[in-house]
Amino acid sequence: MTALSKSTLSRHIADYSVITLGLLLYAIGFDCFLLPFQVTTGGLSGIGALIFYATGFWKVQYTFFLCNIFLLVIAVKVLGWKFCVKTIFAVFMLTFLLSAVEMLMQQLHAVHPELFAGFNAHVRLPQLTDNAFMSTIFGALICGTGIGLVFGRGGSTGGTDIIASIIHKYRNVSLGTVMMLCDILIISSSIFLPGATITQLIYGYTTLFVTNLTLDYVYNSKRQSVQFLIISKHFEEIADAINVYHRGVTVLDATGWFTKTPTKVLMVLTRKKESNNIFAIIQSIDPEAFVSQTRAAAVFGDGFDTMRRVKNRNEKVQAALADMRHAGEDGGC
Repeated sequence: MTALSKSTLSRHIADYSVITLGLLLYAIGFDCFLLPFQVTTGGLSGIGALIFYATGFWKVQYTFFLCNIFLLVIAVKVLGWKFCVKTIFAVFMLTFLLSAVEMLMQQLHAVHPELFAGFNAHVRLPQLTDNAFMSTIFGALICGTGIGLVFGRGGSTGGTDIIASIIHKYRNVSLGTVMMLCDILIISSSIFLPGATITQLIYGYTTLFVTNLTLDYVYNSKRQSVQFLIISKHFEEIADAINVYHRGVTVLDATGWFTKTPTKVLMVLTRKKESNNIFAIIQSIDPEAFVSQTRAAAVFGDGFDTMRRVKNRNEKVQAALADMRHAGEDGGC
């Protein structure tokens, strides 16, 4: 096995391990904290919950699995096989985990009922706390963290996640915002369930808000970039060492105005999670180097994010740009 194939295999193992962890967190948050209080979430899980609350027998995972089959066909054409393979894995795995966590909760309640605060006979699940709002917040945090981990590894839990990923591919819109807009209608429809209350509707909206905020935080935390400005007499050694780490370095000419001495400044753009490695390289070569680190709002290009094409729908602006191009061509003749 070549070094490249070993690296690819290791990356795939890491991806699917993190995706599995994210799915497990989502299943725990949903089955242990949201479902026992009949809180309606967004996505296909929310649709499945509505059907389950209304019927009492058609479980969430049944709706989740069947509806995702249709959406996966769209995902193959738009998002590609790589996204689809991970999504297929996620759909099967989450279907299994939702059932497994549900059975585990039921068996644990049967053996140690004293560990639980109550039991919801309609959904046949024990309640970990008697505080519905606290359970809603905690469940939403866990679900959002799980989805963020899945998205961060290029996967999806299916449902509205697929729709959000398709829009996010072509539009520079937050994943959490897209999912929130898609899920509001699902949660709002819970008010039509028999015995539904405004309180449960508020819990649903709270779940949606907290889940998407957590999703954005977890997902974007791995994508944050930082900029280093490094001043050192050993700038060549530092630059070479950073290049070995597969990060580019730009050497800038500068002048120290206090001493009027010409010097070199290294500019490095890297992911925030790689910052400690850059600091370690600098520290090992020149502990007395002057280093400035700032957060970059956005970085586009090789090794970072892809710049999305922004479609300008303002006809006047487009006409003005066209006139400028024509004027430039005329001036160059």
